[in-house]
Amino acid sequence: MADATPTPRLELQQLVKSFPGCLANDRVDLVVQPGEIHALLGENGAGKSTLVKMIFGLLKPDSGTIRWEGEAVRIASPAMARELGVGMVFQHFSLFEALTVKENIALGMSNPPPMAQLEKQILAVEAHYGLPLDPNRAVHSLSVGEKQRIEIVRCLLQNPRLLIMDEPTSVLTPQEAEKLFVTLRQLSAEGCSILYISHKLDEVQRLCERATVLRHGRNVGACRPAEETAASMAAMMVGEEVEGAKVSHTHAHGDVVLEVRGLSRPAANRFAIELRDVNLQVRSGEILGVAGVAGNGQAELLEVLSGEARSEAGQVKINDEPVGRLGPHQRRQRGLSFVPEERLGHGSVPEMSLKDNALLSGYTRQPFLRRGFIREGQVRDFAGEVIDRFDVRCGGHDAAAGSLSGGNLQKFIVGREVQQAPEVLIIAQPTWGVDAGAAAIIHKSLQALAEQGTAVLVISQDLDELMTISHRIAAICGGHLSPAYPRSELTTEDVGLLMTGMNLDIAGVVANAETEMGVV
Repeated sequence: MADATPTPRLELQQLVKSFPGCLANDRVDLVVQPGEIHALLGENGAGKSTLVKMIFGLLKPDSGTIRWEGEAVRIASPAMARELGVGMVFQHFSLFEALTVKENIALGMSNPPPMAQLEKQILAVEAHYGLPLDPNRAVHSLSVGEKQRIEIVRCLLQNPRLLIMDEPTSVLTPQEAEKLFVTLRQLSAEGCSILYISHKLDEVQRLCERATVLRHGRNVGACRPAEETAASMAAMMVGEEVEGAKVSHTHAHGDVVLEVRGLSRPAANRFAIELRDVNLQVRSGEILGVAGVAGNGQAELLEVLSGEARSEAGQVKINDEPVGRLGPHQRRQRGLSFVPEERLGHGSVPEMSLKDNALLSGYTRQPFLRRGFIREGQVRDFAGEVIDRFDVRCGGHDAAAGSLSGGNLQKFIVGREVQQAPEVLIIAQPTWGVDAGAAAIIHKSLQALAEQGTAVLVISQDLDELMTISHRIAAICGGHLSPAYPRSELTTEDVGLLMTGMNLDIAGVVANAETEMGVV
């Protein structure tokens, strides 16, 4: 009688991988069956990314065995992984900014077809899976969400038998994520196995059949997500119950610290978004959340608010002082701190140490310089405080920023800005790709900062996040910012309507960005 147990698509046996000062994977076992959607869970720094990089041929195991459809294999390179049938969607984009969408996709394929044929294939995949992209558009002009689509389309074009997805929905809207889930379920039904890494545990519950949990590089458990709660899975990941940030709807606010009036900015290129008559105010002690679908002007607004782009029409004020024509350094001198949505390259220099990255951002407001010389001890102590307070898992302040997991780097970047006690903090996608424990740390730090009197502006695609930490919420659509509404008057569905460009009339509330201030 034939054995009814199917041969696993992928089997890892006692895999070990270490780096100087760090045992990333300690005798890890994992089995993924054909057609299975299998979750790989763990807090930031648990060893998930290291593990999948070995499966994809980017890293070589120190010991242990990788079996592909029953046969022991040595996956020496990504090209070999693709030949086996392994595709991977990376958390951090592996794209060339100066090239077009189709050129980037071609570079990620072992045997790309002629460009004209490839363009037709891209358009066919986009139409079939609802992932709109212009194949001839330059990558540097795309939003973060659009860049993620390139990674997904590039994998789907190669008809993978195992698809590894590392935080694929971190920059997708709920609607885009639902479309992706339809695609993944279809691939699963066709026999493609999916190894799914996500910190969004509600997604894991709805999508994945089984889950393997890593903690500090070791297997610590397995479960069927549909039979668990998000809280129970989070507890498995971190080893203890995770207490999230508390919703606070009642909070007295002080004077206006950040003010934008009549801000308009023409599109920088034909792919950019024009800002149209943007108005907002953020008061001392307030968290103002801005929701929006990717590519609706968030990047352009952040550039103007941070000083990376100058405002030609309208006003930007900090503590009633016009700063619209000042650059980032001058705005930091006036009390502004800024966390961009892209960690590597924008929020940090990957090759530089955490200490030096702290210096780059903090020298304006911190006592890091004396008579033109760097005070190494001051910088080192500051970086150490950030690492300790925000539980950054790393090899110390001399660790390169690029060596950290995505979530740990995000904790460091947020902590670096929060620790400076700014008068205004502007933060984009604060918990993109971080685990439940890290998200709680970041949310609590933002709430504590507001309670100390800082004006906090949060731009995020995560509606649950905005509903949890914001005192008021507005939405950006097509370069226009809606009025801001008290969080206590809003439902998630209301915010969804705001994101489509509609304004609301809720219980007679006069929801105006200039007049709806004070206690909410």
